[in-house]
Amino acid sequence: MRKRFIADATCPHCQQKDTLAMWRENNVDVVECVKCGHQMREADKQVRDQIRSQEQVIGIFHPE
Repeated sequence: MRKRFIADATCPHCQQKDTLAMWRENNVDVVECVKCGHQMREADKQVRDQIRSQEQVIGIFHPE
C-alpha cells in the first residue's frame, strides 16, 4: 500500500504540521499522523450515504 503525505496539513490531535499520511484501505480513505498515530477514516460518499439512510441511533456511549 502506497502512502502519500498531505502537504501543509495539521494533525487535529497533536497539532503537528506536515505529519499526516493518507492511503486507501478497502475503499476507505485512511489518514494517520506519523508522529502520534491518530487515525481518521472516511468511506466513499456512495457507501456512507447508503449506510446512513438505513441507520437508527439509539444512544451514544461515553466511557469514563
